[in-house]
Amino acid sequence: MRIAAAITGTRQTDHLTPTRLGEIFSTYLKPWATPDAQFYVGGARGIDSLALLWLAQETSSRINVVVPGTVLQQPVQAQQAIERCQHRIAEVVELSATELHTQAYHARNRYMVDRAQLVIGFPLHGPEGASGTWQTINYGATQGKPRLIVPV
Repeated sequence: MRIAAAITGTRQTDHLTPTRLGEIFSTYLKPWATPDAQFYVGGARGIDSLALLWLAQETSSRINVVVPGTVLQQPVQAQQAIERCQHRIAEVVELSATELHTQAYHARNRYMVDRAQLVIGFPLHGPEGASGTWQTINYGATQGKPRLIVPV
């Protein structure tokens, strides 16, 4: 069975070493990363870019990057990850928001979740909050989709 998963996560990742991130992604992404799997990743810095880099290097799964506006509106770290992985990205979806505000990010999150069967969330360790990561995870819940939550 082909699985499609939306990946969401914190932008705050400085506390995670590359080794630890590799362990986390190997444990929680690799089981889903079959050759016929499809991942939707937001084009932001932090978990979005790091998951993109890991998926491109460690899997043969299909990767789709979704941005609320255009790639050029994304942080430099995210632009560089997209450029570095362009040979592995199946599709870059630019939702063409003219202003990058909360509603634009929520639209991007809904786009990814609506096309996925599973939401894999990497929120910042601590209580559930109102972050975009939690908004995406909770949107998946309202859609009745399974959620794998991995606090980092």
